[in-house]
Amino acid sequence: MRQFIVKQLKYDLTPVAGLALVGHHLNSLQPLFARLDTAMPIKGGVCNSDVLRSYLGLLTQGKSDFDAIENFRGDTFYKQALGIGVLPSSPTLRQRLDARATDLFEVVPPMIETLLSGQRPDYGILPCGWLPLDVDTFAMDNGKTVKEGVGRTYAGVDGYCPLAAYLGRHGFCLELALRPGVQHSAKETDFNLERVIPMAQRLSAAGPKAPLLARFDSGFDSVAIMGGLEACNEGRSRGLPLVDWLIKWNPRSTDVAALAETLMGNSATQWSTPRPGKRLTLWEQSVSIQGVRRPVRRVLRLIERTIDAKGQVLIAPDYTLEGWTTTLPADQFDAQAIIDLYADHGTHEQFHSEFKTDLDLERLPSGKFDTNYLVCQLAALAMNILRLIGQSGLLGKDAPVRHQAKRRRLKTVMQELIYRAGRLIQTGRRIILGLGAHDRAAKAFMRLHEQFAATQ
Repeated sequence: MRQFIVKQLKYDLTPVAGLALVGHHLNSLQPLFARLDTAMPIKGGVCNSDVLRSYLGLLTQGKSDFDAIENFRGDTFYKQALGIGVLPSSPTLRQRLDARATDLFEVVPPMIETLLSGQRPDYGILPCGWLPLDVDTFAMDNGKTVKEGVGRTYAGVDGYCPLAAYLGRHGFCLELALRPGVQHSAKETDFNLERVIPMAQRLSAAGPKAPLLARFDSGFDSVAIMGGLEACNEGRSRGLPLVDWLIKWNPRSTDVAALAETLMGNSATQWSTPRPGKRLTLWEQSVSIQGVRRPVRRVLRLIERTIDAKGQVLIAPDYTLEGWTTTLPADQFDAQAIIDLYADHGTHEQFHSEFKTDLDLERLPSGKFDTNYLVCQLAALAMNILRLIGQSGLLGKDAPVRHQAKRRRLKTVMQELIYRAGRLIQTGRRIILGLGAHDRAAKAFMRLHEQFAATQ
C-alpha cells in the first residue's frame, strides 16, 4: 500500500460548503436583521446581526458550543456564505448573547414566520385534511451542573423541560421555549399559545389553507388551555383557518374499578376482544368546558386485562381508563378515528431527539437561563432552515442515494448537503465555490443554489 503525502495547500478549502445554502435563507431575512441593528445599534465592534448569523452557522452544523466559532476565525468562506461583516470571537459571542438575550427574545419568532411564509414548504397535512400542530414538553439532561433553572424533571433527570410546537407532520418548529426543569407542562402554556396559534393560522392561510388540529398530551388537560385555544377562533380575522383541538384526558381521581363494574352491569356496553385475556370498550360523552361554545366531546376507552402481554394470568383483573377531549365533529370522526389521530401525535418525539442529538442541544452551552432560552429559539430557526434544505434537496431524483422517505433527519441534511468539501476561488470580481468531480450531491447542491438565489 502506497503512503499518502500530507501537506497544507495554498488555496482556500472548506469542509462545509453547504453553508452557502444556509446563507440564502439568512439573506431572505435581511430586512429583519437590518431592523435589529437599527433598533439595537453597536457603536464599535460586532453588530448584533453578525452575532446571530455566526451562531446560526454553528447550529446548522450541529454545534452549540460558543468556542466552536474559533475554528472559523479568518475563514473567508464562512463570512461570505453567511453574509457576516465581522466574525465575533468566542468571548464576544458569549458575552453579547448574555448581555442582549432578553432584548433578542422577540426577534426570532418573526424570523421563523418570515422564513416559512416565504418558502411555503410542504408541512405534511393529515389524511383527514387537517394540519396538525403538536405541542409538548421534553426533558434535557443537564445534570451535575449549576446552570440557572436546572431542576428535577418528570423524566427523573436534572435539567430543563422546554416547550416545543411543531407545525405539520414534517416537523417545522414554531416555538422552542426553555423552561425550568421543575415547571409543570400546563403552567404558562396559555401565554405560549397566544403567539404560536395565530402564527400557525397565518402560515396555514398562506400555504395549505387547511384547518388546524392542535394536539396535546394529558399534562395539558386544562380548562384554561382549552379556553385559550377557543379564544383564537373567536378573535381570528377573516381568512384564517379554524383551530380544532385534541387533548388527552387526565382521569385524575376517577374510580376506575367502580366505573368498570357499572359498565359490566350495563347490557348496552359493547366489548371487543383483540386477544385472549384482554377486552375493551369505547364510548363517548358530551362535556361542557367553560369558555367553549362549540360542542365538545370526550372519547373514552376502558381496557380490562385478565392475562398480561407476557401470558401471565392475573389474580385480579387490571383496568386501564383513557380518554381524549376534542372539538372534532362526530359525523366525520368516530371514536377509533380520534384515538388514531392522537396516536399519530407520538411522531413529534422524533423531532425532540433531533434537537437533543442532531443539533447537540441536550446540554445547553451557557450557565445563564436567558442565554439558553435564546439559544433554543435560534435552534428552532436553524431546524427550519435545515428542514427546508432537506425537503428541497434530498427528496428529488438528483439527490444522493438514500432510501425513500417523506422527510430527512437534520443529521442526514448535514451529512449530505452541509458537510460538502469545496474550494473557494476568487477570480476577477467573481467568487466561485468548486465542488469535487465525484461529489454525488453536486447536482442537487447546484440546483438548490440556483433555486434559492432566484428568490433573493
